[in-house]
Order: sequence, then structure tokens, then C-alpha cells
Amino acid sequence: MTNKTFSKRTTAPFRFDIVGSFLRPEKLKQARADFDAGKIDFEALTKIEDEEIRGLVAKEKAAGLQGITDGEFRRSYWHLDYFWGFSGVEHNTMSQGYLFHGEETRADSARLNGKIRFTENHPFLAHYKFLKEVVGKEGTARQSIPAPAQFFAELVRAENEEKVNEFYPDRAELYEDISKAYRESILAFYELGCRNIQLDDCTWGMLCDEKFWSNMANGEYDVQALQELYLKLNNDAIADLPEDLVVNTHVCRGNYHSTWATSGGYAPVAETLFGNENVQGFYLEYDDDRSGGFEPLSHLPEGKQVVLGLVTSKSGKLEDKEVIKKRIAEAAKVIPLDDLCLSPQCGFASTEEGNILSDAEQWAKIELIKEIAAEVWGI
Repeated sequence: MTNKTFSKRTTAPFRFDIVGSFLRPEKLKQARADFDAGKIDFEALTKIEDEEIRGLVAKEKAAGLQGITDGEFRRSYWHLDYFWGFSGVEHNTMSQGYLFHGEETRADSARLNGKIRFTENHPFLAHYKFLKEVVGKEGTARQSIPAPAQFFAELVRAENEEKVNEFYPDRAELYEDISKAYRESILAFYELGCRNIQLDDCTWGMLCDEKFWSNMANGEYDVQALQELYLKLNNDAIADLPEDLVVNTHVCRGNYHSTWATSGGYAPVAETLFGNENVQGFYLEYDDDRSGGFEPLSHLPEGKQVVLGLVTSKSGKLEDKEVIKKRIAEAAKVIPLDDLCLSPQCGFASTEEGNILSDAEQWAKIELIKEIAAEVWGI
């Protein structure tokens, strides 16, 4: 594969890449537990978070990563913490957590207590400012946030929808406020120097799973109409942004304590998502047969980038390098090899519980991806 010359990736996605979250160190887990128990104050917790993030960034740089994150070390969840930062949104506990394959999560959620507004005291801005300073000029400090469609899905989840009906009897106003709040937050990140935003999004993975929808809504949802709504929410939020701000998305199928939530190939959403979402690149789960084949990638417009999540973050067992290279070659029959990159299928800790593998196994996975990328694209 390396006989051909490939373009050098100077913006995300990179040939050798990550989705974003890392296993939480024990010191950090203990600090969060101590804070929740009232044993330490917020300042003490933040100091420990700062120390652990500095250490993580140093490891990311040493591993050769170009897209660098804070590992989501300040978050409990990959998505809810960001929602809670908006005005008009509160932290609530539901009657049931998210249902995964064989497990149920904690029951935290986000519901409305007013109209949705972005405010300049959103905590993620301070989080990004710190990351940017630590990364410096040796890499791209990436900000990952849950997609607008994911926010909407949480707000109308089960009993949460009662609050939506209270504050937004006109759903068109809700859609507008979601996209507006997101766009303002993205521009605030930009003002802090952010040039790479990643929208993490489980909604499309759910739409791929016919069984999931029939169980959840008794088949009463108009799935195509929902696709169009998700597309509008996401595209409106990222419309007319600065040209040098790269926006990508990660399509997830659930990643909690090494379990998954949904199955199914990308065909049901490919035309809408791949053909029309205005992002530069797609980070896609392909670590097992639950994700189907590569044929739906044919809906991607020319020049869009795809990051193949062929290495699982759910297990510490290392993949066979030659098997991964063969799968990359299969994908290259659908879209050009020059438009492909490689990463884990998801983060290593979408929630603070983390997946079931060791810290050493986590970094061994990253080293494997780096080696494969070097052999395939010559990086």
C-alpha cells in the first residue's frame, strides 16, 4: 500500500487518530468520589484534574498523536455534562438509565427548566482554554461535544418531554434555540483558539437499528422524518462558521463499560447522513459485524474523510494487524484510500466508569493503530 504517495493530513481527521476519551486514572476517580462526599472542595478537585490532564497530554504527544484531547477527564458523561452547561437545562434523575447490551447505566439525564441559552460561563470553555495552553503548538487541541441531535433526543426522552412541552409548545422554536445555543458555543470555542470541533452522535446509530426503534416506539416513529430533523439541527448549528474551523462527527452505537446499545449497518441513514451532513469527516464504528459492510460509504461526496474505527476500545485484546489492513483495503474499494484514516471505534471511557481494559492495553491499542497507519499511508 505504501508504494503510492498519499496526501499529508494537516487537519483532523488524521491518518492515526482517536475519538477522544481515555480511561480515568485512579487518582482522578478517587478525587471525584472525595468531592462528591464533601471531603475536598472544587478547587482541590480542579487541581488534581489539571495534573492528570497534563500527564495525559504528555502521553498523547509521546504517542505521536496530532489530535489531542483532555480525555474527557472533567466529565462524568460524554454528553450530559455539556448539556448541563446551558442555561435552561438542569441535571435530573430518571426512573431508568440507558439500556445497553446486558447492563443499565446510571439514571442521570438533562431536562429543561427554562428556555435554552448559551452563556459565556459554560464550564467547557474554561476546560478548553486549559487544554489549549497545555497542548501549545505541538498538536491540535480538539474539543468534542455531543451533537445537537443528541441534545434534542435527550430532551424528549421519556418523561423529559413533559418539560419540552411546557417551555416549547412550538417545536420550531425549540429547534431554533438548540442550533443557536450550539452555534454560539462553537464560536466561543473558536475565539479561544479552537480549530477542531467533534460532534459525538449516537442518534444515527440508533436509527440504523430497526429492533431498537420497534422496541422503543412500537414502530410509530417516522424514521425518515427524524433523520431530516437530526440533519437540520446539526447543519443549522454549524452553518457559516469560520473557514479554518474543522468540524467532524463521530457516529456511535453506544459505549458503556465495554457494552453496546445498537446494531445495524449504515445503509438506513447513509444517504441523509453521509450525503448531506456538512462536516468534513466521519469517525465510524467498524470494529465488529454489528456495523455492517462498507458499501454505504458510496454515498459520501468526493473529498469527505472517513475514519475507520476498526480497532475496538471495548477489549484489551490486540487485533491482528494484517486483518485490519485487509479491511482498510476493502473500504478503499468503495472510497479512495487517500480519504481514509484509522482510529479506535470509540473512546476508551465514554463515561467515568470506563471500558474493561487496562491503561497499558489502552496505549497498546493506540500504538497498534499508529503502526498500521504508517504501513498503509506511510506516515
